[in-house]
Formats: sequence, structure tokens, C-alpha cells
Amino acid sequence: MIIRKLTPDLAVADQLTLGDLDAVKDAGFKAVVCNRPDEEGETHAGADAMAKKANTLGLEFRYLPVNSGNITDRDVKQHAAILAEVPAPVLTYCRSGTRCAKLWALAEAGKWDVTTLIETVDKAGLSIVDIAYRL
Repeated sequence: MIIRKLTPDLAVADQLTLGDLDAVKDAGFKAVVCNRPDEEGETHAGADAMAKKANTLGLEFRYLPVNSGNITDRDVKQHAAILAEVPAPVLTYCRSGTRCAKLWALAEAGKWDVTTLIETVDKAGLSIVDIAYRL
């Protein structure tokens, strides 16, 4: 698990395991959002199992499966709504963390300038330049 902080209240991570949730809780996160569809790629912990474990730890958990190659405006709006309703700080995760960073940047488009959004994600070790035209 690699946690990459984007803002004081939001970080992104690569695929979490059930065992990672203890460390997520210990790191001070209050909520976890999964943006990776259960059926995507190699076997990984499903959202139901992750939600159960998160809830036993006192973490809020939300599941918003998003196709990494086709992030829609609806996905962005739903992601922003989830981030607004769950307690911060929030950790969002997917296969690599990039999809989560893209969702955040797209939700923040218009609030931050494009260069700042791209640089913020770049400083975290990810790249969103391929969606710059949408920002």
C-alpha cells in the first residue's frame, strides 16, 4: 500500500487489502472510498468485504466503481458528493491511485487552475496529464 497525500483532507492509494485497513485507521483516516470495480483485473478484496472490515474499525466506507479508461461527468459528480458527505481525512483507492487522483482533479476543475491540479498530483508521484484537456 502506497498512500499519496493530495490535500490535508484527501489521499489516494493503490489497491488495499483487508489487512491494510488497520494501518489506514492508525494513520488517522476517517473514511475510505473504493473506486475500483470488484470485477476488474486480478483478484482483489471486494467492496463488501472491505466495507465490513472498515466498519468494524469505525471507518466510513463507500464504493463507487469507475472505469479508469472512461471517467464520466456522472462519476466525477458522485465522487465529489461522497467526499463532501464522509468525514475527513479520506483515503480513496483503486488499482494504482491514478483513477482516484483523476476523479479528485476533475471534481476540483474550475476551483484550482489546471497547472496546480497537475502539479499537485505529480508531486504525489502520479500523472494526470492525459486528462488536462478536461480540467
